[in-house]
Amino acid sequence: MGAASFSLEPGPGRVPLRDRPVVVLVGLTGAGKTTLARRLGMPALPNRRELVDRFVLGEPVTDRVERFRRVAAWREAHPGGVAELLARGFVPPEPVWLFDGLRGEGELAYALSHLPGARFLVLEADPATRLLRLLSRRDAFDRTGGAGELRTLADGMVSEEVLAEALRLAPAREVAEKLRIVVEESRNYGYEGVRRVLAGSPRALFLDARAPVDELTERARAWLEVSLADR
Repeated sequence: MGAASFSLEPGPGRVPLRDRPVVVLVGLTGAGKTTLARRLGMPALPNRRELVDRFVLGEPVTDRVERFRRVAAWREAHPGGVAELLARGFVPPEPVWLFDGLRGEGELAYALSHLPGARFLVLEADPATRLLRLLSRRDAFDRTGGAGELRTLADGMVSEEVLAEALRLAPAREVAEKLRIVVEESRNYGYEGVRRVLAGSPRALFLDARAPVDELTERARAWLEVSLADR
């Protein structure tokens, strides 16, 4: 649907998103949100990156760590983060929208309160899974202004075995760059806060991102069919 599917201004043929059902993907970079979204095949809102570029930064910022810093500063005044944008938004009246995605305790708590039609698919992925996927996917967006010292970044984050596997996939500088993204993102948007907000909620389904994508898709579709029917 692209950028035209979402606006912060009302207009002809638009309804408040807070009044519509929306499936929200939750997970850190490398958890498989984009793949699952593609498999579900639902009408999609502009993704998190697009909304942040348009309404928070006012421009594309390609350095991932710099983005984390600037968005974190914005969130000091907007603790609901990107969920605040969604709750203020207007969209065409599709049956169900999909959004990729929300992160962190503040955003999820805000969405749970202000988007009553939201259903949350949480893709949980450990640092090792995320690192190896970042190295495999070769996304030009996965860049930082500086890599940092590889062993320091890896300490307490991934095992020596995972680090060795990563170094078989890419040069040390690239591994350090991707690992820095994993470290910084975990610091800003840990899964612990997501669980505090959504664990036990009938509006959330937690999925192990290491499972085969066919299995994840089947589970998500079956759960959404029942959950959305209960709105």
